[in-house]
Amino acid sequence: MFWTVTLSLLEGFLGTIKLFILTLVFSLPLGLIICFGSMSRLRVIKYPVRFIIWVVRGTPLMLQLLVIYYGPGIFLGVNIWGSNTGGRFMAALIAFVFNYACYFSEIYRGGIQSIPVGQYEAGQVLGMTKKQIFKNVILLQVIKRIVPPISNEVITLVKDTSLARVIAVYEIIWNGQAFIKSSGIIWPLFYTGAFYLLFSGLLTLLFGYIEKKLSYFR
Repeated sequence: MFWTVTLSLLEGFLGTIKLFILTLVFSLPLGLIICFGSMSRLRVIKYPVRFIIWVVRGTPLMLQLLVIYYGPGIFLGVNIWGSNTGGRFMAALIAFVFNYACYFSEIYRGGIQSIPVGQYEAGQVLGMTKKQIFKNVILLQVIKRIVPPISNEVITLVKDTSLARVIAVYEIIWNGQAFIKSSGIIWPLFYTGAFYLLFSGLLTLLFGYIEKKLSYFR
């Protein structure tokens, strides 16, 4: 029974990892784009972007999942996602990417704005272009400053993937709950915690290594 449960949870955990990796792949660069939008000097861009960030950060991710998946059917009368597994996964992925991109955008913005203005001015005095200043002076300092908050968000993402089950996306918690209905046993649900702890532990070690490599700015 133990190996049957383990294999089932491993299958569900593959879905969790898939959602986790794809969310990071798309949300990290999208977050940078949103960051530049929120820092734009054009009010017509800055204020709408900041309003969207405020809405996304101020509402639960579970609610966003439900709106993105069921919204088109309710408001447009068209179920654009279909009823298959792929459609539900795509809806979950879009919700996760947009949600985390907004959080990452604020981390990027905080990192960029934390660099003293004097460093920009010093680069200009030396005859450097804005691109050279950002690449050679600002970028590495920003990366060092944003690694800790980004690591927190990434580890939170590992646990947030469990929310995808509200729209019937198969992941590890879904597989763990299935044993309650099929076999009347609850321990597989608690067993899922070991997978989360192990994965989060590996990520903690990885980000600790990255922070150590960036310690040359001390």
